[in-house]
Amino acid sequence: MYAISKVLRRSQSLRLGACNAVYSSKLEIPLGERKGSIESNALIHDNCEAFPTFYELSWSSSTGRRSLSTDAGAKTQDDLETPNVTSGDNENGLQSEEELSGDEGDIEGAELELHVPASKRSSELFKAIVSVSGLSVGSALDKWVEQGKEINRIEIANAMLQLRKRRMYGRAFQITEWLVKNKQYEWEEKDYASRLDLISKVFGLYKGEVYIEKIPESFRGELVYRTLLSNYVATSNMRKAEAVFNKMKNLGFPLSTFACDQMLTLYKRVDKKKIADVLLLMEKENVKPTLHTYKILIETKGSYDISGMEQIVETMKSEGVELDLRAQSIIARHYASAGLKEKAEKVLKEMEGESLEENRRVCKDLLSIYGSLQRVDEVTRVWKICEEKPDYNEFLAAVLAFGKINKVKEAEAVFEKMLKMGYRASSNMYSVLLRVYVDHKMVSEGKDLIKQMADSGCNIGALTWDAVIKLYVEAGEVEKADSSLSKATQSKQMKPLMSSFMYVMDEYVRRGDVHNTEKIFQRMRQAGYQSRFRTYQALIQVYVNAKAPAYGMKDRMKADNIFPNKGVATLLAKADPFKKTHLSDLLD
Repeated sequence: MYAISKVLRRSQSLRLGACNAVYSSKLEIPLGERKGSIESNALIHDNCEAFPTFYELSWSSSTGRRSLSTDAGAKTQDDLETPNVTSGDNENGLQSEEELSGDEGDIEGAELELHVPASKRSSELFKAIVSVSGLSVGSALDKWVEQGKEINRIEIANAMLQLRKRRMYGRAFQITEWLVKNKQYEWEEKDYASRLDLISKVFGLYKGEVYIEKIPESFRGELVYRTLLSNYVATSNMRKAEAVFNKMKNLGFPLSTFACDQMLTLYKRVDKKKIADVLLLMEKENVKPTLHTYKILIETKGSYDISGMEQIVETMKSEGVELDLRAQSIIARHYASAGLKEKAEKVLKEMEGESLEENRRVCKDLLSIYGSLQRVDEVTRVWKICEEKPDYNEFLAAVLAFGKINKVKEAEAVFEKMLKMGYRASSNMYSVLLRVYVDHKMVSEGKDLIKQMADSGCNIGALTWDAVIKLYVEAGEVEKADSSLSKATQSKQMKPLMSSFMYVMDEYVRRGDVHNTEKIFQRMRQAGYQSRFRTYQALIQVYVNAKAPAYGMKDRMKADNIFPNKGVATLLAKADPFKKTHLSDLLD
C-alpha cells in the first residue's frame, strides 16, 4: 500500500509545481470552509494554499479531530412525496466509447450489494413489469399475485437487478412502493438501503436525506450510509460525500474498502491530490486494496502517467491480485491514448486469448480499442466473428469502431443490420451513428438521422442531445445548438452532459460573445454542475477575446475554490480591468 501511495505522490509532486504532495496539517481553517471542487487540470498552481491531509482529518481517534466537511448534517426537507413514476427509464446498452471504459465501472458493486443473491435465470417478473407499458408497476404486481404466482425475495431481487441494469429506476422504485403497501415480507437493512438508493436516483439526494431519517434506527446501519455515500460520489458532490464519510466514522462503523474506493473514485474526478491521502489512510487502518481499488488507481494514473500506471500494475501483481478483463481494457485504452500501439496491442492479444470465438465477451472492447488504434484489419476481423450473431453492445461498439477507421458506409451497414435484427428503436442506437456523423462533419446526414429518430418515437437521452448539440456547433449553427441545449436542460427525465454546455460555450468564446458565454456558464451551474477550472478558463478567455474587462473574476474563482495556473494567470492579467499600461504609468 505504501508503495502505491508513493507512486501517486511522486507523480503529483511533478505536476504540482510549488505545491508539495504532502500537505500541511497546520492550517487552522477546516476543510469544510473550502467549498467546491478542483478539476485535475487545475492542479498546477503558482500559489497553492495548504490544507489538512485526508487521513489526518478522518478515521482518527483524537478528540480534537476536524471533519472533512463542516456541513455534516442533512438539510431539512418536506416529507417525501411519492408520485407515480412512469418515465425516465433508459434502455440497457452501450451508449458511447466512454461507457465502454468510463465511470460506469467506478461504482460497480454499489447497487448489486443491495440485493439478496439472485438466480441466473431470466426474471419472469421483470418481463411482466416491462410488458405493461402505460400501466403502473403496482398493477402488474397485483396481476402477478392474482394469477397465483409467488412474490418472494429471490423473484424481487431478479426483477430489481434487471431494472437497475437498464437504469429503469422509476419502475424499480414503484416495486418498493408496492412492497411497502402490501407487506409481502419483513424488511431488512438491504431493503431499506435499496429504497434509499432508488429515492435518491429518482427524486434527488435531498429526498434521500429525508428518507434516511425515516428508516427505523435498528436498520440504519453501515449499508444504508454506504448507499448514501455512493450516490453523493455518483454526483461528484465532494462536500456531502466527505460529510457522510465522517458520519460513518462517528457512528462507529469500521473503515471499509468500499468506502475508501468511493472516496478514491470521487477524488479521481474532482481532486486527484487527495488520492494518496486515502491510500495512506487505508495503510494506517490496515484496509487491504481490492481489485476494484487497483482499477481506480490504474484508470487515474493512466490518464497522465503511463510509467506510474505500470508501477501500480506491478505492485498489484506482487500482491497476488490478478488483472481481470476490465482492468486489461483500461490499460489497453491508456496505452492507445498515449500512442503506445505495440503495448496496447499486446494487452489486447492477452485479452483475446487462444480463441476469440470462445471468448466473445471481449469483442466489444477489442472493436473499440482497435478502432482507436486505426487498425482497419483488426476491426474487420473481430466484426466478422461477431457478425453472424452479434449482441447489442457489439453492434454499438462496431458502429463506433468503423466510424473511427473512416469507414462510414460500414458503420451505416451495421446500424441497418441492427434495426433489422428486431431491436426496439432507442436513443442509444441512434446516438452512436450520430456521433460518427458528427466526427466526420456529415451535417446533412446527421440532421436526417435526427428526423428519423424523432419519427421512430424513441426518447432522446443525454448522449444523443450531446451529439445533436455538437453537430449544430460543427455546422456553425450555434443558435440552434443553444436552443437544443435549452430544450435538453428543461427535460425532467435527464440532465445534459457537461460537454454539451462546453460545446456551446466554447463557440461563444471563439466569437468573443461575453453575454452568451456568461449565460451558458450560469445555466451550467443551475443544471447542477460545479464550476471547474476548465469552465473558468473559457470564461476568462471570452473577456480577453472581446477585449473587455473581467470585473471580480479573481473573487469569483476564489469563491469556487479554483486557483489559477500560469496560463490562466496570464489570461487574468490580460482581462484585468485595473491593469497598468504605459499611459497609466504616465498619468500616475
